[in-house]
Amino acid sequence: MTDPIFVDTNVWVYAVDAADSVKRERALEAIVPARGRDLVVSTQVLTEFYAVVTRKLAVPLPRDDAEAMVRQLAALSVVAIDAGLVVSAMAGSREWQISIWDALIIRAAEVAGCRRILSPNFQRWSGLTGPRHDPS
Repeated sequence: MTDPIFVDTNVWVYAVDAADSVKRERALEAIVPARGRDLVVSTQVLTEFYAVVTRKLAVPLPRDDAEAMVRQLAALSVVAIDAGLVVSAMAGSREWQISIWDALIIRAAEVAGCRRILSPNFQRWSGLTGPRHDPS
Protein backbone atom coordinates (compact mmCIF):
# COMPACT_ATOMS: atom_id res chain seq x y z
CA MET A 1 0.00 0.00 0.00
CA THR A 2 1.22 3.50 -0.75
CA ASP A 3 1.77 6.16 1.89
CA PRO A 4 -1.06 8.63 2.44
CA ILE A 5 -0.60 12.17 1.13
CA PHE A 6 -1.91 15.22 2.99
CA VAL A 7 -3.35 17.90 0.70
CA ASP A 8 -3.26 21.48 2.01
CA THR A 9 -6.25 23.82 1.71
CA ASN A 10 -4.67 26.05 -0.93
CA VAL A 11 -4.20 23.16 -3.35
CA TRP A 12 -7.95 22.45 -3.28
CA VAL A 13 -8.78 26.16 -3.53
CA TYR A 14 -6.47 26.70 -6.49
CA ALA A 15 -7.97 23.65 -8.21
CA VAL A 16 -11.35 25.39 -8.39
CA ASP A 17 -10.25 29.02 -8.78
CA ALA A 18 -11.38 30.07 -12.25
CA ALA A 19 -9.60 33.45 -11.94
CA ASP A 20 -6.05 32.06 -11.83
CA SER A 21 -5.46 29.50 -14.55
CA VAL A 22 -1.75 29.06 -13.72
CA LYS A 23 -2.40 28.15 -10.08
CA ARG A 24 -5.35 26.03 -11.11
CA GLU A 25 -3.24 24.05 -13.58
CA ARG A 26 -0.45 23.52 -11.02
CA ALA A 27 -2.93 22.34 -8.41
CA LEU A 28 -4.56 19.90 -10.80
CA GLU A 29 -1.14 18.64 -11.91
CA ALA A 30 -0.39 17.87 -8.25
CA ILE A 31 -3.74 16.27 -7.41
CA VAL A 32 -4.40 14.15 -10.51
CA PRO A 33 -1.32 11.88 -10.18
CA ALA A 34 -2.24 11.34 -6.51
CA ARG A 35 -5.67 9.91 -7.37
CA GLY A 36 -6.00 6.36 -6.23
CA ARG A 37 -3.75 7.10 -3.27
CA ASP A 38 -5.00 7.72 0.24
CA LEU A 39 -5.48 11.48 0.21
CA VAL A 40 -5.83 13.12 3.62
CA VAL A 41 -7.31 16.43 4.74
CA SER A 42 -8.22 17.81 8.15
CA THR A 43 -11.31 19.48 9.51
CA GLN A 44 -9.29 22.70 9.23
CA VAL A 45 -8.90 22.12 5.48
CA LEU A 46 -12.65 21.54 5.07
CA THR A 47 -13.62 24.76 6.87
CA GLU A 48 -10.88 26.89 5.31
CA PHE A 49 -11.80 25.64 1.84
CA TYR A 50 -15.46 26.56 2.30
CA ALA A 51 -14.64 29.99 3.73
CA VAL A 52 -12.19 30.86 0.97
CA VAL A 53 -14.13 29.62 -2.05
CA THR A 54 -17.38 31.28 -0.96
CA ARG A 55 -15.94 34.63 0.14
CA LYS A 56 -12.36 35.32 -0.92
CA LEU A 57 -12.07 34.25 -4.55
CA ALA A 58 -12.39 36.88 -7.28
CA VAL A 59 -15.32 34.80 -8.52
CA PRO A 60 -16.74 33.10 -5.40
CA LEU A 61 -18.44 29.75 -5.78
CA PRO A 62 -22.15 29.45 -5.04
CA ARG A 63 -22.67 28.05 -1.54
CA ASP A 64 -24.43 24.94 -2.87
CA ASP A 65 -21.43 24.13 -5.09
CA ALA A 66 -18.98 24.77 -2.25
CA GLU A 67 -20.99 22.58 0.12
CA ALA A 68 -21.02 19.76 -2.44
CA MET A 69 -17.25 20.05 -2.82
CA VAL A 70 -16.74 19.96 0.96
CA ARG A 71 -18.85 16.79 1.11
CA GLN A 72 -16.59 15.26 -1.55
CA LEU A 73 -13.47 16.24 0.38
CA ALA A 74 -15.03 14.87 3.57
CA ALA A 75 -15.15 11.45 1.89
CA LEU A 76 -11.33 11.40 1.98
CA SER A 77 -9.43 10.45 5.12
CA VAL A 78 -10.09 13.31 7.54
CA VAL A 79 -8.05 14.20 10.63
CA ALA A 80 -10.17 15.91 13.30
CA ILE A 81 -8.51 18.93 14.88
CA ASP A 82 -8.83 18.46 18.64
CA ALA A 83 -7.35 20.23 21.66
CA GLY A 84 -4.29 17.98 21.77
CA LEU A 85 -3.48 18.70 18.15
CA VAL A 86 -3.86 22.44 18.76
CA VAL A 87 -1.43 22.30 21.70
CA SER A 88 1.05 20.30 19.62
CA ALA A 89 0.68 22.77 16.74
CA MET A 90 1.32 25.73 19.06
CA ALA A 91 4.65 24.17 20.05
CA GLY A 92 5.45 23.53 16.38
CA SER A 93 4.49 27.08 15.46
CA ARG A 94 6.90 28.46 18.02
CA GLU A 95 9.72 26.05 17.15
CA TRP A 96 9.42 26.45 13.39
CA GLN A 97 8.47 30.15 13.37
CA ILE A 98 5.41 29.55 11.21
CA SER A 99 1.72 30.36 11.69
CA ILE A 100 -0.46 28.21 13.92
CA TRP A 101 -2.51 27.36 10.82
CA ASP A 102 0.50 25.99 8.95
CA ALA A 103 1.64 24.10 12.06
CA LEU A 104 -1.83 22.53 12.35
CA ILE A 105 -1.53 21.26 8.78
CA ILE A 106 1.86 19.71 9.51
CA ARG A 107 0.72 18.14 12.80
CA ALA A 108 -2.45 16.75 11.18
CA ALA A 109 -0.32 15.20 8.44
CA GLU A 110 1.92 13.61 11.07
CA VAL A 111 -1.10 12.19 12.94
CA ALA A 112 -2.35 10.64 9.69
CA GLY A 113 1.03 9.05 9.01
CA CYS A 114 1.62 11.16 5.91
CA ARG A 115 5.18 11.42 4.69
CA ARG A 116 4.21 14.01 2.05
CA ILE A 117 2.20 17.23 2.11
CA LEU A 118 1.04 18.81 -1.13
CA SER A 119 1.17 22.53 -0.48
CA PRO A 120 2.17 25.80 -2.14
CA ASN A 121 3.69 26.77 1.24
CA PHE A 122 6.83 24.77 0.47
CA GLN A 123 9.19 27.75 0.73
CA ARG A 124 7.91 28.70 4.17
CA TRP A 125 8.16 25.12 5.38
CA SER A 126 11.50 24.10 3.88
CA GLY A 127 13.92 22.73 6.44
CA LEU A 128 11.24 21.55 8.87
CA THR A 129 11.31 18.06 10.29
CA GLY A 130 8.41 15.71 9.69
CA PRO A 131 6.55 15.04 6.46
CA ARG A 132 8.18 16.04 3.17
CA HIS A 133 6.58 19.19 1.81
CA ASP A 134 5.99 19.00 -1.91
CA PRO A 135 5.28 22.20 -3.79
CA SER A 136 2.06 22.09 -5.70
